[in-house]
Amino acid sequence: MGMFYLALVHFPVLNRRGETIASAITSIDLHDLGRLARTYEIPCCYVVTPLLDQQNLAKRLMKHWIEGPATNIHPNRAEALKKLKVVDTIQDAIADITATEGKKPQCWATSARKQNKEKTLTFQRASYIIRASENSILLLLGTAWGLAEEAINVCDKIVEPIRANSSFNHLSVRCAAAIIVDRLLGENKTC
Repeated sequence: MGMFYLALVHFPVLNRRGETIASAITSIDLHDLGRLARTYEIPCCYVVTPLLDQQNLAKRLMKHWIEGPATNIHPNRAEALKKLKVVDTIQDAIADITATEGKKPQCWATSARKQNKEKTLTFQRASYIIRASENSILLLLGTAWGLAEEAINVCDKIVEPIRANSSFNHLSVRCAAAIIVDRLLGENKTC
């Protein structure tokens, strides 16, 4: 089985008007994605933003929990936040995995919107590929109103949207990430 990686993408993503933007980093997303990566033994969750102020914010928060006084208060939080790595672009995350693994990973997207059917994987099929493949996989998670088309276009596959039993479909990225990762990597296979 290849390694499975996450990327919390802040650029390129969409705003509510469908324009491509760079979104702001939130501390709760960093904490929760780090904890998710640690819980499911994901080697790294990349935080993708080209904005230096946002990179500095993420690094300062991570340093506080990993090296600062909070390390002694919450050592588990430090362990989780060590799973995060800040990079400028999606391509930088791919290059880092390629350097680590010696082979370029497959890149998969997530989206709440319906996408190209030929590229879309069901959760069941995606989980099977992850477990059976020797290739590493990088799963992109879009912030704001989701990944911009230019991010989706670089991906090999798209994981099907999460569907609930209501017409409301706007989960936070950390909630969607937890559901998706559990469906793909969890032991309780119900899909």
